[in-house]
Amino acid sequence: MALRVGIGGFGTIGREVAAAIDGGIEGLALAAVSARDAARAEARQAGFRTPVPVVPLGELAACSDLVLECAPAAVFEDVALPAIERARIFMPTSVGALLPRMHLVDRAKQTGARIVVPTGALLGLDAVKAAAEGTIHRVTMVTRKPPGGLAGAPHLVENGIEVDGLTEAKCVFKGSAREGARGFPANVNVAAALSLAGIGPDRTELEIWADPDVDRNRHRIEVEAEAVRFTLEIAGVPSEENPRTGKIVAPSVIACLKSLTQTLRVGT
Repeated sequence: MALRVGIGGFGTIGREVAAAIDGGIEGLALAAVSARDAARAEARQAGFRTPVPVVPLGELAACSDLVLECAPAAVFEDVALPAIERARIFMPTSVGALLPRMHLVDRAKQTGARIVVPTGALLGLDAVKAAAEGTIHRVTMVTRKPPGGLAGAPHLVENGIEVDGLTEAKCVFKGSAREGARGFPANVNVAAALSLAGIGPDRTELEIWADPDVDRNRHRIEVEAEAVRFTLEIAGVPSEENPRTGKIVAPSVIACLKSLTQTLRVGT
């Protein structure tokens, strides 16, 4: 029987994943989607082979085996909690929104739900997870993004930090991954996933730079561990529709979904 997938949020990521499932992925079936504008979401399914109902966020878990979150961080729990209460598989793309809500992980243990975090733009996630089976001494991440991709972040607004019109790179944040997730909820999903795979959000060090000389989201990650030492560099292409979202995110989600039903699975 196919795994029924409900998608909370029908923007850049949600539509691409939905279209892929509708196009045919063995072991997966699109069950429902949720969006603020139901009529628009229905219209965007015009080319689908099998359009699905557009339901409120809280009803996705009732008709799905797996709930994929692709919504704004402000409604994260509206997607997550019903899925966890019904013991579904919950797959968040707003991983940064999970860090201040780790009570959801505790609740999932009680209900039998599973929380599965896609790799996203984090090259080398398997290596970080393997290193975490031993002792990791230090994890640091330096992110450089085009200023437009950071505009409106709560940390910038609260601290009066301007990024418009920059002529040179400017460090706009330095702290832990947990602090970064609070200040940049739409920008640090890579750092959040890195921290969960490694030494946790309080020990993972993060710098964020607004850099007018880059046209891609660039991440440099350094890991020093008992078993290995490595450096990762990633230059993700921003989505044309939403520069805060990388083009690799939707394909990463699709790959993660496929891994749940594939006979041969490569990587942890």
